[in-house]
Amino acid sequence: MLRLEAVSKRYGGRSVVHDLSIDVGDGELCILIGPSGCGKTTTLKMINRLVEPSSGRIYLDDEDVTHVNPVALRRRMGYVIQQTGLFPHQTVAANVATVPRLLGWDRTRIHKRVEELLDLVGLDPDDYRDRYPDELSGGQRQRVGVARALAADPPVLLMDEPFGAIDPIARDRLQGEFLRLQAELRKTVVFVTHDIDEAVRLGDRIAVLRQGGVLEQYATPAEVLGEPASAFVADFVGADRGLKRLSVTPIDAADVEPLSGEVLDPKDHHARVPLDGSLRDALAQMLLHEAPWVVVEDGERSVGVLTPDSLWAALRRSLAEDEPSTQ
Repeated sequence: MLRLEAVSKRYGGRSVVHDLSIDVGDGELCILIGPSGCGKTTTLKMINRLVEPSSGRIYLDDEDVTHVNPVALRRRMGYVIQQTGLFPHQTVAANVATVPRLLGWDRTRIHKRVEELLDLVGLDPDDYRDRYPDELSGGQRQRVGVARALAADPPVLLMDEPFGAIDPIARDRLQGEFLRLQAELRKTVVFVTHDIDEAVRLGDRIAVLRQGGVLEQYATPAEVLGEPASAFVADFVGADRGLKRLSVTPIDAADVEPLSGEVLDPKDHHARVPLDGSLRDALAQMLLHEAPWVVVEDGERSVGVLTPDSLWAALRRSLAEDEPSTQ
């Protein structure tokens, strides 16, 4: 458990972060989001004490980290930044091994961990261990940065817009890969972004900050989109928040219509979506293939179809909770 209690940071007479209190449960991914200058990165740096808080307390598993050795603390927290911060004159393997080496691990243990992590982030160790950062694409460098942050198996991972400088296609792929890693490793993650779509896709909970580092709302993506706590939050997440909410609204088996005579062989139909997908996945496939329906599959078995009418009904249901706040 990571807990911030009334944490503030002031520079001169200006408040950068104001009385911020949030709890991040074990294995949760917390997103910090808000406009530029709202204290997102400062908050991240206070957690590992690259910046000292002006007041308040920060606890990791009930230990007040403001009273521990900051260097030792940082070795217990993985840190990933937008530009990766890889050492340009060291190989990929040497970069990943940075923290284990500082912790005094023996060479055999370090080698095994490097191989394991490169494989985990989707980089074949035989192909990548001896390369240098300038021989990698931006997405590959970012994967190495994640591997380096995970090297000593830290309980907490801090990520400051790690995919912000990557092209949209690679970014989408990296987000998916990171979700896979998080499902497997269940790290406690604090993740800074300015992109509400990224926040909704990745976060278990989202902390929306406004200027001065004031917390406006801390809730699940569905709650932030469906029930904004203030006009600021509603404006920040956008007027299309109902559509964004489709990405966090799972397909409900009750909305799936049985296969009819119209669908002679659903295996020949290219618009398909898994039963555990989202309504956004279904709508995207329908639009991509200009299809009158999308086939819903449970594994290799086709269980029915979603049509424009059933998608519309599901959308209305997902938006029903918004009505009091939008009227």
